[in-house]
Amino acid sequence: MPTPDLDAVVAAGRRAIADAADLDALREAEQAHLARRSPLGEVQRSLGGLDEQARRDLGRRVNQARTTLQAELAARRAELEAERDQALLEAERVDVTLPGRVPPRGAVHPVTRTTDEIVDIFIGLGYRVVEGPEVETDWYNFQALNIAPDHPARSMQDTLYIESGDGRAGELVLRTHTSPVQIRAMQEHGAPLYVIAPGRVYRSDSDATHTPMFHQVEGFMVDSDISFGHLKGVLTHFLQRIFRNDLAVRFRPSFFPFTEPSAEIDIQCVICNGSGKAAEGRGCRVCKASGWLEILGAGMIDPQVFKFVGYDPEQISGFAFGMGVERIAMLKYGIDDIRL
Repeated sequence: MPTPDLDAVVAAGRRAIADAADLDALREAEQAHLARRSPLGEVQRSLGGLDEQARRDLGRRVNQARTTLQAELAARRAELEAERDQALLEAERVDVTLPGRVPPRGAVHPVTRTTDEIVDIFIGLGYRVVEGPEVETDWYNFQALNIAPDHPARSMQDTLYIESGDGRAGELVLRTHTSPVQIRAMQEHGAPLYVIAPGRVYRSDSDATHTPMFHQVEGFMVDSDISFGHLKGVLTHFLQRIFRNDLAVRFRPSFFPFTEPSAEIDIQCVICNGSGKAAEGRGCRVCKASGWLEILGAGMIDPQVFKFVGYDPEQISGFAFGMGVERIAMLKYGIDDIRL
């Protein structure tokens, strides 16, 4: 292909820059006439096929042409920016004789603020945020998490079922936890995986400590050699960061269908500082005088769950945990009724 004429290249570039009516058009002109794949770039690439003297002469002309176009580009950009700023000043001109506007007052919702704090702590530990659908299939919400159709754990979660297009109910649900994100993430990606999954969940329940829609955060770590010690270390660090550094944490054996072994994690009551007593000498009503508060559930991911997503449980291990955001927000901000 013949090399473009340098004088014609410069002339075309100057015309395009001068004709640019706004900053977007100017950016297009810059790409068309100064970028690596522009005609000027083609001339520059042709230097390699010339002898030394011709290469020196043409190289000097190419540099001069580029300098010329860049100078005209900068001058035209300054003109267009000035025009834009003037138009903005005209459009946003304020009549100072009018009475002032009182700005609306507001704040970030405690649940949103708490979710952001939780996510920020785990991002600092190298986790990434993953989200999933709120309308789930029964397979993702239950079966892939080792909860078979006749499993008694289903009765512990008051599920809201959705009719499918053919009028049948039972195949689609409003997710009862954010754990299906764990299944979806493991299906899509191989280990290692360090994931935090915040989101809304739904259960048919409503009282002072439950709402039909609430927020959970699911987290999991999957790698080739993860132990319960990693689980304890990560969650102790998280709880001390979200509440306070000297917070006491304990792990109690528990049961979840999708983890084995499983644990409930308690923290020292943040209201009575673990004493079990209120300021008036009576028993603390938040921790019911025990000095401890149940805060989240966790455990090592059950090998059966790994089999559902195609992982080899002999090669891969991991832990998972889940927590209710409202529960943590209520403790952080002293709210005693979730409906508030």
